[in-house]
Amino acid sequence: MAVSEEVKKQYVPSIGIETHVQLSTKTKLFSAVGNDARGAASNSLISHIDTGMPGALPVLNQAAIEQCMRAALALNTQPQKFSRFERKHYFYPDLPKGYQITQLENPIIVGGFLNVPSPNGEFKVEIERANLEEDAGKNTHPEGANYSLVDLNRAGTPLLEVVSRPDIHSAAEAKAFAREMWLTMKYSGVTDGDLYMGHVRFDVNISVSKEPGKLGTRSEIKNLNSFRSVENAVAYEIDRQIELLEKGQKVVQETRGWDEAKQKSIGQRGKEEAQDYRYMPEPDIPPLDLEDEFIKNSCAEMPIMPQDWREMISNFGLGKAETETLLDAGTESIGHLINVREAMNSGEAFARYVANTIINIVLPFERYLLENGSKASTYNRMKIYKETFRLQKENKISSSNAKILIEKFLNPNTKNLDAEVEKQAEIEGLLQVSDEAEIEKIVAEVLSQNTKAAEDVKKGEMKAIGFLVGQVMVKSQGKANPQLAQDIIKKQLSL
Repeated sequence: MAVSEEVKKQYVPSIGIETHVQLSTKTKLFSAVGNDARGAASNSLISHIDTGMPGALPVLNQAAIEQCMRAALALNTQPQKFSRFERKHYFYPDLPKGYQITQLENPIIVGGFLNVPSPNGEFKVEIERANLEEDAGKNTHPEGANYSLVDLNRAGTPLLEVVSRPDIHSAAEAKAFAREMWLTMKYSGVTDGDLYMGHVRFDVNISVSKEPGKLGTRSEIKNLNSFRSVENAVAYEIDRQIELLEKGQKVVQETRGWDEAKQKSIGQRGKEEAQDYRYMPEPDIPPLDLEDEFIKNSCAEMPIMPQDWREMISNFGLGKAETETLLDAGTESIGHLINVREAMNSGEAFARYVANTIINIVLPFERYLLENGSKASTYNRMKIYKETFRLQKENKISSSNAKILIEKFLNPNTKNLDAEVEKQAEIEGLLQVSDEAEIEKIVAEVLSQNTKAAEDVKKGEMKAIGFLVGQVMVKSQGKANPQLAQDIIKKQLSL
């Protein structure tokens, strides 16, 4: 795309995003079949209901309704007491019934919003609606083959389709919204949120217009399952539409696919309207009329949401990037954030230490272990953090040796691990030598072997003192207290 920045400034992009959230129920929406298809053989998690056999009757999964209640609160609204299902008709190999059970007129969630943090400041995106529906199967296309295959494991899994208003106006904002929606659904506990497996997928609707407040003709790019794909697809589509309009051509309302390898969108079919799907009331599932007590019980224990964690963490001055890293970590193990919250009871300094230790030591080492086929030890994390913090404050261990020590406790392969952190540091030879007499001997030896550096320090070139401290650390095998070593160097050089 060859669209100049000057031309781009003349247009206002408007983006709305439909987020398809696979609910984390044990069974599917209308059948008693397992809902987690990760690792399952193709077509091994199906029933007569999923395959649309004649006479098969769906039975609504109550757990899916309960999760929708929680999703409503997470989206800053209330669940609808009354909702109902319709049949949406279309014919495709991955939908053997010929129709999808969904919600049109009376969805289970109406309204709501998300406040989305971004590098350019927070912005608000209104939620139009969220409807509960069943997913379709999945078509696969074997490489080099002239046929396609259908896997119906995903058919019938419960989806919550969250539809935003077109309140997003750039590719960067679209990426930020997609991530915040994922975090919100993940933290509310309604989805496993596995992006690779398509548990959260995004359809983006993009239009551009020269008139603020007026929408242009939109195109929709479907089935994006990463934040980067959302950003790149929106950026490409904005440029494509502007280029068409600048050439005097029209933007066609259509559905487009995203080619990740070529980083471009490709036209697929004209965009259908509601009447094209021949919606009709679902005769086999009665309307939902939820009682107040049911809603209250479903939402009784809402977890702490991302925005609440941000406010909590900001109290001890952690940077935005570090905060977001912790929030990402919390989607894998909420224990990391719980550790940070607990550390706040012992003061800001310790809370910052725990947060930085998790970000810079624990998370990278956990990834390393996973890549090598193992998981980190479940040893008492707070005990490790408290003891290494104390050892560093008392100058008994260096920051680099503290990292080694923490990794020893995280590594499930560490042999003969001592229950006491300081004792383990001693066993590993990680404690610093703070014996002044011993360090004085090492410093004297280093100064005699590095006379030029010593003279440079005497002349005021203080950079050379770092070299001398380094030599002391080498001779002490990293055990010397570096600050004490520096003080003794200055003393012996009469500075």
